[in-house]
Amino acid sequence: MTGQGRSAPLLVVDTATRHAVIALGGRDGSLLVERGWVAGYRHGEELLGRIDAMLEESGIAIAGLGGLVVGTGPGAFTGLRVGLATVKGLAFALGLPVVGVATGQALLAAAAAASGHADSALVAASDAPLVLLQPAGPSDTVLSRHGARPRIIAGGTDPAIGEHEQLVAIDLEGRVPEAATVRGAEALAGLATALLRTGAGRLDASAGVGDPLPELVPEYVTLPRGVRTAVPETEVEITGAEGVS
Repeated sequence: MTGQGRSAPLLVVDTATRHAVIALGGRDGSLLVERGWVAGYRHGEELLGRIDAMLEESGIAIAGLGGLVVGTGPGAFTGLRVGLATVKGLAFALGLPVVGVATGQALLAAAAAASGHADSALVAASDAPLVLLQPAGPSDTVLSRHGARPRIIAGGTDPAIGEHEQLVAIDLEGRVPEAATVRGAEALAGLATALLRTGAGRLDASAGVGDPLPELVPEYVTLPRGVRTAVPETEVEITGAEGVS
């Protein structure tokens, strides 16, 4: 590992939602500094500049990083492509280990922590498990449950939410009950910490090796105009990086 070994900070990057997140944290999962902003669909215009500014303000040289953690979605093509390409480029250029973490599972973990559960598995098994809903294009949505792969819900179709499940909604203001958007805001506020803790744990488990770069696969919910999927998106489970444990 480059930088200062286990004492070198980890850089966390997530661009899966309209709310981009970058952070620095320790290998023990402690958050040092965090930056978040509403990127919309302008991730490519701002990401590197904001990373540079955060590092400079923190007095950390980019060569002093000890590893990278990146959110892999689900999310729209543009944001995820920018985030993954940036992190892969840094990992390759600096010889840094990188870990990909499913953003949806990290958001569920953050929502669980906000509800008073230190472990999202407790919420998954409780009387009020959490369910995450995000947009997938102009009308579709994508539904994530703890430990399960995300599923696309066709526009005009209500997601199948259990009677005792609690909805956590991201980027769906005005389309879902207000309580769901409040939980979504709480999840976003804890996203950097959830990504960091999971990424740091997996980095330790791999003895600092991280994930092979070719295996960092984004979970796209939309593709650019003119690009077709092999099967209809409304019928496919999304595959990608490991979730939060």
